Order: sequence, then C-alpha cells, then structure tokens
Amino acid sequence: MRWFALFVAVFIIWLLLTWSFDLETIIIGVVLSAISALIFRDLFIERPGIVFNPRRWFWFLLYLPVFFYYCLKANLDVMYRVIHPGLPIRPGIVKVNTELKTNLGRTFLANSITLTPGTLSVDITDDGDLYVHWINITTMDEEEQRRRIPGRFEPFLRRIFE
Repeated sequence: MRWFALFVAVFIIWLLLTWSFDLETIIIGVVLSAISALIFRDLFIERPGIVFNPRRWFWFLLYLPVFFYYCLKANLDVMYRVIHPGLPIRPGIVKVNTELKTNLGRTFLANSITLTPGTLSVDITDDGDLYVHWINITTMDEEEQRRRIPGRFEPFLRRIFE
C-alpha cells in the first residue's frame, strides 16, 4: 500500500510539472514514478491510506486559507519591523508543546511555522516539544506562546494527519 500511495503521489506531481498528457510523457512518468516509489517507499508516511481520505482533503482545503492569512499577516508584521527606524524586535527561542502525535503532522506543523515569516522551527523533540525562534517575543506566558505559534495551525493539522 505504501508503494502504491507514493507512486500515485509522485505520478500526479509528474503530470502537474510536465502538464503534458501525450503517451510518451505518461509512460516516462509511470516508469520514473514506479522507480521513485520503489526506492523511497520506506521514507513515505506510516499510514498511506490517509492520503486518499476525502475528509482529510476537506480539512486541508480549509487549512490553506488559514495558513495564507497568517502568512500574509506575518509578512506585514516583519515588513513593519524592518522599515521601522527603531527596529522593534525582541528575538529569542521559545519552547512550545504540540499535541500532534504523528511525525508527519509534527513535520507539517514545523514547516508551517517556518514558512510563516518571523518564526523559524529549530528543533522537534520526541515528546512533542517544538523549539521556535521568534522575531518578537511578546509574552513569557507559555500557554500564550503556544496559542500564538502552533495553536493556530494545530486544530486543522490534527484533523488532517491524525
């Protein structure tokens, strides 16, 4: 099942990248996707069946606008801090705990945080602790930090990956 799920994912990416549907391109895509799936199947997700669950796709589609909203908001915030003559920043590394249990969910959360300007995921522990470099630490309250950094993404990612 892992091999087939990875094959389908790679083949769809191939079709999207080539955007050509002639027989030669499809055959090359099938062969390269099969080879890639055979080589990398052990690195793919633990439960590949979740990829085909429509409920998870629904939550992923709901997650995208939320992610883009926070990304845009963070871009404007960082832009303000860079343009401001006083450079109002208070950088530091904060430790926040995530409730996500799967490696894929935690990885997606860490990448979402890193893609949001002003924050950078530095490390993830096995216990679910996430170390994040934050450009402007506004609170020392751990619960408030958790709400501001991973808390906005976790409800969606929990429904997608767990």
